[in-house]
Amino acid sequence: MMTKPTQEFSPVELGERLRVARESASVTQDAAAKAAGIGRTTLVAIEKGQRSARPSELQVLSRHYGISVNSLLRREAVHVDLIPRFRSLPENEDQGIVEAARVLNDLVRAEVELENVLGVHRLRNYPAEKTLLPGDIRAQAEQDAQSLRNWLGLGEGPVQDLISLMELQLGLRVYSRKLDPKVSGLFAYDDEVGACILINSSHRRDRRNQTGAHELGHFIATRRHPEVYQDEKYENSREERYANAFGRAFLTPARAVMEKFKELTTGSSHLTRRHIILLAHYFGVSRQAMVLRLEELELTKKGTWEWFKDNGGITDAQVRQVIGEQAEVLYTAEDTQSSRLFLLAIDAWKKDLISEGQMAEMLKLGRPKVRELLDEAEAEEDEVDDLFKLS
Repeated sequence: MMTKPTQEFSPVELGERLRVARESASVTQDAAAKAAGIGRTTLVAIEKGQRSARPSELQVLSRHYGISVNSLLRREAVHVDLIPRFRSLPENEDQGIVEAARVLNDLVRAEVELENVLGVHRLRNYPAEKTLLPGDIRAQAEQDAQSLRNWLGLGEGPVQDLISLMELQLGLRVYSRKLDPKVSGLFAYDDEVGACILINSSHRRDRRNQTGAHELGHFIATRRHPEVYQDEKYENSREERYANAFGRAFLTPARAVMEKFKELTTGSSHLTRRHIILLAHYFGVSRQAMVLRLEELELTKKGTWEWFKDNGGITDAQVRQVIGEQAEVLYTAEDTQSSRLFLLAIDAWKKDLISEGQMAEMLKLGRPKVRELLDEAEAEEDEVDDLFKLS
């Protein structure tokens, strides 16, 4: 790929790229200025485009930010600017959140850059954004969730693959990577790159589903507000209550839950652990989320989940007894590549547009994992008959 000379950039554009690179690297203006041997006021002037950066300053600053000058000046380079939005949140001092925001920013930037290099345009299938109305926020979330299900043609059944639905049907940018255990997911929206979601891949599958549905709620009604989801933390804001209610309603629609509950409990005199396990597995949510949804729909008494907790809970061993080998899927960490991002990277690698090392950096994966994925992709292609070649 060709490097774009500095003189082709306006001082404002170059200054903006330097600012984004600095903030992505969590470097203060004072530290950057000191590294470059200039005053902080000079650095501020450079970032605002009021003064052009000299080649020697670009070399030092880019090295201090952990990027190459070539990457900074490359024509196809995309400088996505999501991180400052998360820093404005109350949790901005939490290092786990700062790191997760950086990962999301880097993955979005990599995907957009690959799209530009390959000449691919991402199609969006976004429904109109909802406005939070006065009144019962839970009732609105239920209605909005059902409307989205109808719009997507899902009917009343369980969502088989929420990540693929968001990524392929809606056109959202969805990624999963191992994050700080306290961080379940992040959501951000940008007019240029669209809606972006990062989910903690080290969490159980049912928890990842709930995180995805929660973030989908933010996309539907509050998409211009960045959000960090920590489901051990309970927020009282209307936005959080809406997202929580939307996620429950989208994954466990009321009518479907009522019908399945009736089907499973017919002939039973009491609600049992087996009933909960089967319902939770069918809808792809946690046992706790399933019981709380039954309480919410008045299919069981308030306090049912607390009773289970006080009486030994519903254990993983009991789940294995009821659903057998399928239980292992719940406890396995998700593969860490986004299907679309990985396919774009594979395509660019095959066309010699990026190296294996660049691919590892873009995907935020180790070289051994990237080599394993490349070997799998090549093996799959070798097995395919010429009849199925794409023109």
